[in-house]
Amino acid sequence: MRIPVRQRPLLDQPGVVGTARVDRRTRALVARLRPGDVAVLDHVDLDGGSAQALVDAEVGAVVNAAPMISGRFPNLGPTVLLGAGIPVVDGIGTDGLAAIPDGSTVRVHDGTVLLDGRPVAFGRLVDAEIVTAELEAARSGLATQLETLTHNTTEFLRREQDLLLHGRGVPRLATRVEGRPVVVVARGRDHDLQLRQVRTFIREQQPVLVAVGRGADLLRAAGLRPDVVVLDAAAEESERPSTKALGSARDVVLRADRGGGRTAVEALERLGLRPLRLESTATAEDAALILADAADAALIVGVGLHATLEEFLDRQRGGLASTYLTRLKVGPRLVDAAAVPQLYAGRVRPRHLLLVMLAGLVALAAAVGVTPVGQEWADSLTDAIRGLVP
Repeated sequence: MRIPVRQRPLLDQPGVVGTARVDRRTRALVARLRPGDVAVLDHVDLDGGSAQALVDAEVGAVVNAAPMISGRFPNLGPTVLLGAGIPVVDGIGTDGLAAIPDGSTVRVHDGTVLLDGRPVAFGRLVDAEIVTAELEAARSGLATQLETLTHNTTEFLRREQDLLLHGRGVPRLATRVEGRPVVVVARGRDHDLQLRQVRTFIREQQPVLVAVGRGADLLRAAGLRPDVVVLDAAAEESERPSTKALGSARDVVLRADRGGGRTAVEALERLGLRPLRLESTATAEDAALILADAADAALIVGVGLHATLEEFLDRQRGGLASTYLTRLKVGPRLVDAAAVPQLYAGRVRPRHLLLVMLAGLVALAAAVGVTPVGQEWADSLTDAIRGLVP
């Protein structure tokens, strides 16, 4: 349940009042947010992952200098924010962004940002009707995005063919994966719901738990311990899991560009960890799938992963080819967490067998009771009981 975000030091004033946190870079902004803050950013086509990070930070409102939906493709960010009940204003421009001092108390009302009661930035209040109409129009641009995806896929395969086709460069894990099911957990849309959906599967099948970034904290919050944690060397500090979550894992794998990631390695070594390196331009989420596949997992269940075409296109442009080719590589081993309850009903427990036996005994007693022998037994039993009663 989200903490109420409306703070009203100016009583009887409509809108949302909070501390403005201003940064053009959404990743850097998320690290500074506190519940009730007004997030002021400059992010064209806000993606679902960034929007979910703002929701998790419990912001009071989001003000964007750029358009939330440019029309290039149907991005998911605005839908995520509105679904969480967060007021959204976009299109205030660079001048509006510069007019909002970082750390100041502002009021956001009806598309206007006010400082000390004075309007300093004007934009558009984004509502569900606007989002629906603009996303529908944006879907007409999917053909162009798919052409770009085709080009990027060819380039990615050229760079990563040794990794994808032959498994070269995949580190050897201390965790035994071969022949075991694997659950890969990432922070994505509906990750909490999907993790609950696979709890029975996890409890009964004891799979290898692979966390992507802060997915390790999700597992710990659910009372589970990650076996493998996959980190992105390029990730911001706010996107990395807690030290406790890292320390509880048997393997920590750092995805880094070729020749890079030295700073991230040193930071982990200062924590007493010796990370394994996976050099690739794939995303950390896809690197986790490649690890599980290369280790010959029996089955891979994805929690919080991108599963639909719109979610693929909603990702950062560089991650499209990675996601597409990785899904082709993993193939039939990958199952979305939402499908697990439909495919896996759980093991047969002793109490289930007992209930079946009791039902059978009741049915047998009813069948015998309607026969002459059964009626004779019933009369004898009744007489015996009467004899016992004084």
